[in-house]
Amino acid sequence: MAGLVTAFISIPQSMAYSNLAGLPPEYGLYCSLLPLMLYALLGSSRTLVVGPAALISLMIASTIDKLSPSSVTETIEYAVNLSLLTGFFLCFLSLLRLGNASHYISKPVITGFTSAAAIIIAVSQLPLLLGVENDRSFNISDALLQPEVYFSGINVVVIGVSLLGFVILWLSRNLPSFLIRFCVVPTVVRQGIVRLGPIVAIIISSAIVAVYSLDSNYGVDVVGAIPSSLPSFSVGFIKPSLWLELAMPAVSMALICFLNSIAVTKSLASKRHELIDANQELLALGVANVGSALTGTFSLAGSLSRSLVNYYAGARTQVANIISAAIILLTVLFFTPLLYFLPQAVLGVIVIASVLPMVGVDKILHYWSINKADAVSLSITFAAVLMLGVDRGIWIGIGCSMVLLIHRTSKPHIAVVGRVQGGTSFRNSEKLDVETLNNSVFLRIDESLYFANVQHVEDYILNYCSNRPSLRHIVIIFSSVNFIDGSALETCERLVVSLRSSGLTLHLCEVKGIVHDQLKKTNLLTLLEPGKVFYSADEAMQYIESLQ
Repeated sequence: MAGLVTAFISIPQSMAYSNLAGLPPEYGLYCSLLPLMLYALLGSSRTLVVGPAALISLMIASTIDKLSPSSVTETIEYAVNLSLLTGFFLCFLSLLRLGNASHYISKPVITGFTSAAAIIIAVSQLPLLLGVENDRSFNISDALLQPEVYFSGINVVVIGVSLLGFVILWLSRNLPSFLIRFCVVPTVVRQGIVRLGPIVAIIISSAIVAVYSLDSNYGVDVVGAIPSSLPSFSVGFIKPSLWLELAMPAVSMALICFLNSIAVTKSLASKRHELIDANQELLALGVANVGSALTGTFSLAGSLSRSLVNYYAGARTQVANIISAAIILLTVLFFTPLLYFLPQAVLGVIVIASVLPMVGVDKILHYWSINKADAVSLSITFAAVLMLGVDRGIWIGIGCSMVLLIHRTSKPHIAVVGRVQGGTSFRNSEKLDVETLNNSVFLRIDESLYFANVQHVEDYILNYCSNRPSLRHIVIIFSSVNFIDGSALETCERLVVSLRSSGLTLHLCEVKGIVHDQLKKTNLLTLLEPGKVFYSADEAMQYIESLQ
């Protein structure tokens, strides 16, 4: 049942995303055959569904458009080689065991990227929805500056067909809530109504176009004849001469493919407490993309909407995906003539309805209230993708995220702490009323020490001491220091000498074992004398009190 329902959803979405990528609609169906079965054999997720995806299709269209193909055959050639390179890069990352690399890309960057990409995708479908015949590639800035070029010759009948598609999809999503008020509707029925909206839109709109001959009488663009044949295994489209100029776009697509897929996979796995092997996912996605290239079609990724349908329809293993691929195969072989009158506008409606939930610009205010750096990285990524394109935008966002991370860690928080009244724990003196000593200060460094931030720590300590002539002891609490590099160790040695020349003794406390092992390999512990390394801050305070 899960395979059957997922196939019904995959057919219209696959055709729509193929259209978005700039390829004939049947290539979306081809992309859901062999790749889906390859992932079923190799993937670690039990319910992930791979196939054409909105972001990947947009990146394909953007990349191929820059290469200015002269024919459909050349477009397919570029798409095939992109898919092959994407698969190679994913397999290479799996070989290097870099499955956890996705952890280094922040959620705000991904949100900014997907939000901007969703807007680009939605706006790019407007010519289809308005019936505008435009051979030029769609660009948001050009469309805003020259609307008369992009939106001249609007077809009212096509707009009517588009509105019909939106109404059907809206009803499919809201009808279950309406029915619940008047009668008891089983959960399976409610989910079926919601998920099968695209299929209903295709059937009704195709029937109307066929009955009233809207394609010939009113210029409504339809899908037309789709070959009732299978894609063939071929290396004819593979051109190594194109790989150099396609390499960087393929890297970006591999990154987005993995990020998109692993996010969906982990989300579904958490519902059933399953374990996901990220490196195995890289391999499965890479092989699936290579399989897609060998069957002459385009790149793919994990689909959130189809995977959720698969999950809630009751899928327990990847057998559901194999059944889904078999149903799509039967559609390609026997039922494609029924899709002849499918309006291109309805495919555009399906794309827009699928991507609009991805827009999350409202999260800027949410991130601003939590961490302003996250809000900045989201905003920059969002703007970069809109203005410069998806391929450059994602790397700008990642770069911005890394710069902000380095900036934050380069100025670690340093707290002046004291002992809680009547206890042994130490807390921030600015937050609580704590015990302190007149001739000493306890400083807690809330970050590991490395070359980029150790200078800030040294300057802070020296400036703090220069303004307090009564100080004789400085105690640095290392409880938050998990790592210290060579540059930081050398700076610490210099700090010990500088403080001693000013009549100050430096002590360390709560040093973790791994950091203490690093200190033993240097002269720092020797230079520290008569300063000591204490087990706890309370022990250090007792020692200093005993000297008075």
